[in-house]
Amino acid sequence: MRKPIIELHGIVKTYNIGMENELEILHGIDLNIYEGELVAIVGESGSGKSTLMNIIGALDHQTKGTYHLDGVDVNTLSKDEMSEIRNKKIGFVFQNFNLIPRMSALSNVELPMLYAGVPKNRRTEKATKLLEMVGMGKRADHDPSRLSGGQKQRVAIARSLVNDPSIILADEPTGALDKETSYQVLDIFKELNKEGKTIVLITHSQEIAMECQRRVTILDGRIINDTGSESDAV
Repeated sequence: MRKPIIELHGIVKTYNIGMENELEILHGIDLNIYEGELVAIVGESGSGKSTLMNIIGALDHQTKGTYHLDGVDVNTLSKDEMSEIRNKKIGFVFQNFNLIPRMSALSNVELPMLYAGVPKNRRTEKATKLLEMVGMGKRADHDPSRLSGGQKQRVAIARSLVNDPSIILADEPTGALDKETSYQVLDIFKELNKEGKTIVLITHSQEIAMECQRRVTILDGRIINDTGSESDAV
């Protein structure tokens, strides 16, 4: 049995604590995600899946409960340590791509390595290889305005891989794409998963979720279904 790389136990998230408009979004989430899984966390708008994503991505802290990321208790980390673990462990892919408009595809992919102090020649070599891997090698010099939605998302996926993270966390990665392009992007995630990456897709689409090995359904801040989990097989 593989070990859990993401361990969430009793996760509660409350906003505006102690105020009249106090609001609890997550109500005691228990979730383990194992190394090498391809998991969809699926739910409608307002279900709490984005709040859960922010906690999994170490972008926000839970109010109650514990979160261990690859064995590390995230709650014990400083802001700098949180940033470091995000950079090393997690590659982020977003619905709206988050590409810099005036930079080429190559430069967009290089950017995280620039911040990390990687020398120019190594940045360019690695970014070029990653763009080729996602089928964007011939468009490396194109800025985002000259790319389709699917091409932008391929660039964003390449950028998410620059630090060789063990986890790819994708928030509605096909939400801005047509059906055909969505499946092309999904195929890239499947290939990355075959290579050993743990992939977590946040989506509202049951159709996309059905393409994943495991589907975790969240409703009103609670997990109501978990199909295809590692625990099902033991």
